[in-house]
Formats: sequence, structure tokens, C-alpha cells
Amino acid sequence: MTTYTPRSKRRRAAVRTAAFMSPWLIGFCVFFVYPLVSTVYFSFTKYDGFRAPAFNGLTNWTYVFTEYPDFWPAMRNTLWLVVVMVACRVVFGLGIGMLITRIKTGAGIFRTLFYLPYLAPPVAATLAFVFLLNPGTGPVNSILGGVGLPTPGWFTDATWSKPALTMLAVWGIGDLMVIFMAALLDVPKEQYEAAELDGASAVQRFRFVTLPNISPIIMFAVVTGIIQAMQYYTQPLVAGKVASGIIGGSGQQFSPGFPDKSTLTLPQLVYTLGFQRFDYGSACVVALVLFALAMAFTALLMRRRSGLVQAGD
Repeated sequence: MTTYTPRSKRRRAAVRTAAFMSPWLIGFCVFFVYPLVSTVYFSFTKYDGFRAPAFNGLTNWTYVFTEYPDFWPAMRNTLWLVVVMVACRVVFGLGIGMLITRIKTGAGIFRTLFYLPYLAPPVAATLAFVFLLNPGTGPVNSILGGVGLPTPGWFTDATWSKPALTMLAVWGIGDLMVIFMAALLDVPKEQYEAAELDGASAVQRFRFVTLPNISPIIMFAVVTGIIQAMQYYTQPLVAGKVASGIIGGSGQQFSPGFPDKSTLTLPQLVYTLGFQRFDYGSACVVALVLFALAMAFTALLMRRRSGLVQAGD
């Protein structure tokens, strides 16, 4: 009869656990660890994708941060979108979710109407918004001018281009609406009833009953929204390209960011440096900046939430 010592039992348990985790571990190493390590390595090399990479120290980092003229405008635009666009999407998604959960008749119709824009392809939705917000012939400015309100230039005006992109993002908040609706419907009704018996107003019920119960969902929406904003590429590129008048044709060169670099984002720089200029080292630097920003925002939010939870306890 074979006997097992406590050490051999722990070893067998560890092997069994590793065997069950192996599919995830292999995927994590292949699709995350290896690309991340490679990106860090290439950021310190001169590499064009054709010749072998040659180590050049901090040359790429110095070039991106001090010499590349598009980096800081793209950084400011990306941070603006992270703060403003994510906040607007969360607020409007939560507001519409609360509104629909309180509708007694026709809630399914309204839910469908608000969710459908989310299913629109990004390119088609952006094209539609550019034509709707056309400063000369678009119906939005025609209505605004008809009632005596100012008519912005939207995607042709550097001041209004990012607000226009935010409007486009808010238009497609069907995903957040559904998530918030599920969270709101899961809040115990007994807590609302107890708050009403204590004389709490609607604002107080929202602050002290609704928000504490859905705070994990809000955190999820904010974190995923920040990651999406860090990857914001298609909509600003298409909007700037169409608004500038360059909508097709092979061989046409287009510098993203129209107008006046107001729609330029960091993911666009990664594509421009890596696949147009074949400067993979500098592109990896920008990619690492994006990764660091996403991790910093996420860590800050998680620490903030844990502090609030501990204070509440």
C-alpha cells in the first residue's frame, strides 16, 4: 500500500491545480506576457519590421516625449476623452437605466430603441453623425439656426470636435443601459421601503440606497470605459477623415487629427508610427504609455473604492 506524506499530498494538489489552470496560464503567457515583454524590448531598439532590431537605448523614448510634435496633443485629447466621455457615458447610461426601470408601459419598446444604436457599426455610426452635424447642410445646425441658437462647426471646429465625439459615444450607450438596468432591478425593494418610512427623499434614497448597491457595477463601467477610451481609434479617425474631405481613394495620405489635431488620439499614433512610418520602436513607446495610463487609472479607482468601502464599514 502506497502512503502519502503531507508534503507529497501538497505536491499532488499543486500539480492538479496547475493542470486545471494550464489553459489559462498558457493563454496569459502567449497573449499578454510575451507581447508585453516584446513591446518593452522593441521600445529600446531601432526596428522597422524588415531588418533585425538594433539596441539604441532611450532614443525612442526621448524622441516621443521631446521631439515628436503629435505626442502631447494626442495625450491631451486622450485624457480629455477619458475624463469627459467616460463620465458622460456612465451618467447617461445610469440615468436612462433608471428611467426605463420606472416605466410601467412600453418599457420593452424604449429599451429596444435605446439599445439599437449600440449595434450600429462604428464606421457607419460615425459617418451618419458627421453628415448630421455638417455645419453647412446638416439637419442639426439647420434646427439650431432656425430657433436662433449658435451653429457650431462640430467636426470641422477644433473646439467642438471632441464634444461631437462625446455625443456620438453617448448615443451608443445601450450596453451600459442594459448593465445598469440589471443592477437597479437587483436592489432590494425592502431597503427602498425602509428609507421611505424613515422619510428619505428621492435624492436621499438614490444616494444612500441605490448608489451603495450598484457601486460595483459603476466601478466596472468606469474601468471598462477608461480602457475603451484608451483604445479610441476608429471614430475619431473616420470623423476627421470625412470632415476634412478625404473619404477614399487608394494612395491618399491622411494625417489623423483633423481639425488642428483635435481628434488625434494615442492609438492613432501607434498606427501612424508603426504602420506608416515603420518606426516600431517609437510605436512601442506610445503603446507602453497607453498601458501605463490604463493601469494607473484602474489602480487609482480600485484604491479609491476600497477606501470608501472601509470608511463605510
